Amino acid sequence: MSNPLDLPCGLRLPNRITKAAMSEALAGSDNAPNEQLAHLYRRWGKGGYGLLITGNVAVDRTQLGEPGNVVIEDDRDHDALASWSKAAHDGGTPIFVQLNHPGRQANPLNLGHTPVAPSAVALAMPGAATPRELTDTEIEDIVDRFARAATVCEAAGFDGVQIHAAHGYLVTQFLSPLANLRTDKWGGDPERRRRFLLEIVRRTRKAVSPGFAVSVKLNSADFQKGGFTEAESRDVVAALVNEGVDLIEISGGNYESPAMSGSAAASTRAREAYFLEYAASVKGIAGHVPIAVTGGFRTHAGMDSAVRSGECDLVGIARPSATNPEAAADIFADEDAELKTHEISYGLRPLLGRVADLKQLDGLLNISWNTDQLHRLSRGQEPDLKRGPIKTTLTMVRRNGRFTFGKRRGL
Repeated sequence: MSNPLDLPCGLRLPNRITKAAMSEALAGSDNAPNEQLAHLYRRWGKGGYGLLITGNVAVDRTQLGEPGNVVIEDDRDHDALASWSKAAHDGGTPIFVQLNHPGRQANPLNLGHTPVAPSAVALAMPGAATPRELTDTEIEDIVDRFARAATVCEAAGFDGVQIHAAHGYLVTQFLSPLANLRTDKWGGDPERRRRFLLEIVRRTRKAVSPGFAVSVKLNSADFQKGGFTEAESRDVVAALVNEGVDLIEISGGNYESPAMSGSAAASTRAREAYFLEYAASVKGIAGHVPIAVTGGFRTHAGMDSAVRSGECDLVGIARPSATNPEAAADIFADEDAELKTHEISYGLRPLLGRVADLKQLDGLLNISWNTDQLHRLSRGQEPDLKRGPIKTTLTMVRRNGRFTFGKRRGL
């Protein structure tokens, strides 16, 4: 794990542990990076990681997954973005910006806002609005937005971008036969459903310099009956390799079926790396393109074995880094090291289970709990491991609620 890794674009990662993306929700009302983000990444930059990947950065300020998303539409925030990238580089760590569009997973508490998606299929979650189907012109505009945002990131000193094609966001919606019911050039069969992602990668790769990394976060599957399958995912990997990507990170699930969160079954967590078997199955397809796996890694032994065996090239750490920003350094320092995570769940389960999907609720609760920890770290505070579900829920509603009733341009 301590060996460096050279990406196809020429960028050298100093080791094989990545701080995977977690949405920070730290931007202000102007959706610009700020000193809190810089402070957080300065701390992670000194945490021993070989690569840092930011949380959701939106390419359209009228379509946000949550309040506090950084938005990159043009170079208006160049100086703030440059400070963000420098904060990571101060610790000697490369940094990628995760570019994203929420599609139908736009903030559910933003009442009155109609999200957009490949088709008018609502998210199967309480309170989800039915999205409006995107026109061909709008789809082309979104593709261009990803490419434009990548050029801004390169100018601001970042080392690469990651296109978010996992966890149920817009790119995943195009890939999914459950969410994409189109019959035009953007849907109708697996080849056309992956066109949106491939066009984003193609135009992004063309827009940036050869030494700037273009990577993709991809679901192994969405774990829903009739949904995006491992077989389709393998075909997407093969297509991405042909488009010249520099890194593919494997994850899985979405907010309807949250395999990527702490709500995974105990038997799944016991395997430590949730998606490693799938990753090993695409290594031959990926060829010279490195494969990263995020989800479940907790021990030095598990991470080292995954890399040494060749099942993956990098391991991603997400939730442990929310409470331990030096998680990677701790793993390298001790062969017996095991990272700790904290999981909480709602009470009154028999009653609550009658009206809601407990797996979904607990998944969202744990995501919010970790976001709260990131906010503490960004203010120079230490994590609050005793934070319970009630306080976490109130913070989640308050964080989203300030966005709910505010006026935003373009809505």
